[in-house]
Amino acid sequence: MLRVEGLQAAYGASQALFDVSLHVGEGAFVTLMGRNGMGKTTTIRTIMGLLSARAGRVTLAGRDVTRAAPEIVARLGVGLVPEGRQIFPTLTVRENLVATAADRFGRKDPWTLARVVALFPRLGERAGQSASTLSGGEQQMLAIGRALMTNPRLLILDEATEGLAPVIRAEIWACLEKLKAEGQSILVVDKNVGVLRRLADRHFVIEKGRTVWSGDGAALDRDREKVNGWVGL
Repeated sequence: MLRVEGLQAAYGASQALFDVSLHVGEGAFVTLMGRNGMGKTTTIRTIMGLLSARAGRVTLAGRDVTRAAPEIVARLGVGLVPEGRQIFPTLTVRENLVATAADRFGRKDPWTLARVVALFPRLGERAGQSASTLSGGEQQMLAIGRALMTNPRLLILDEATEGLAPVIRAEIWACLEKLKAEGQSILVVDKNVGVLRRLADRHFVIEKGRTVWSGDGAALDRDREKVNGWVGL
């Protein structure tokens, strides 16, 4: 579904990515881990076309999107839940969900307003409220719901549970587990090694703009101390 090879990117004269490689298979749940400031969000921004790649290659379902515009990447089926949520604060919950709704690939069971509300009942209860009145956890649910309404082939979550209360984190993880069971391809940026070990099929660790480790759950167990050192836990 997604393949990133030797990715390099910079902010002006300051290079942030030097050699990032990862891949997400069809229906796979993959993590990108690392301490703050190591290049995780920059990687996501470059995949999405929000930051131009200096070198390397990004392919989506076999199509080269290395230097594609963000709207092209989105139309090709990438749904992003960005760091900081970035919901539309002046719109209602319902308006946020339907604003970018689409089903470009003719899914058999497409994401609709009713289906998102079934996944996150709180959003149904607050459908007419301004999004700015939601709690942080509810805003994250809204950001996930908004991305799902685009019926993505690949769902990317940047800092999926950062700053959320434990009970809300558990709800988000349960949601992602359901999506995985339905065959949704998922790439998650987060630091919760314990939960991610249970949920994910494969893990990639980034350090100073380079992929320094990758492996499945068994490999993570073997190298747990090393990975914890890179992730900062």
